[in-house]
Amino acid sequence: MDEYLVPTAFGEEEFVEKKSRFIGRIWPVETEEEALQRIQEMKKKHYDATHNCWAYIIRDGAVRFSDDGEPGGTAGMPMLQVLQREELYNVVCVVTRYFGGILLGAGGLVRAYTRGAKIAVDAAGKSMKRVWTALYLPCPYAYYERVKLAVAAFDGLIRKTDYGAEIELEVLFPEGRTQAFLTHLRDMTSGTVEAMEIGQEYRAFPVAVDN
Repeated sequence: MDEYLVPTAFGEEEFVEKKSRFIGRIWPVETEEEALQRIQEMKKKHYDATHNCWAYIIRDGAVRFSDDGEPGGTAGMPMLQVLQREELYNVVCVVTRYFGGILLGAGGLVRAYTRGAKIAVDAAGKSMKRVWTALYLPCPYAYYERVKLAVAAFDGLIRKTDYGAEIELEVLFPEGRTQAFLTHLRDMTSGTVEAMEIGQEYRAFPVAVDN
């Protein structure tokens, strides 16, 4: 199955540029219909705004944008380019503008809508949708810190931690990294710590990614 980035959650941020108020919002969506629904919600909520510009990208589907009355190429396309640079899919972005009385010019508009989209992306965060392998990993306390570092080094995520006679971890790894981690774990602990595969999941989890 494909691996791709999606927004982790709804994100919202705003700023003021030469008295114009810009509100950037991002949502994770699964379909074009859901993207259009979010856009309509913002148009109704901000019916008094000067512009509600938008862009969305659906995985294996539609890629669309709108300047919503701003000069052509100054709003929707710059927003779409932010989403593309961030390598996001199944995402819709709306940037709402309340005009403050001072014209920004074409270059100023491009910068403002680019910023509106980017701060919304940053507020939402990113998750990687991929096949994850779930492991049950009972770990003696003496190895806990080393195991945590090893999990991170192999792009894993600790989803659950239970403290008892030993520490019981539920750990997720990208499908292609699981075997390498298991080999490293055996080598690092001289075979005294072993993990057991308990399933696979195709879903998104927050990950640290380069901007």
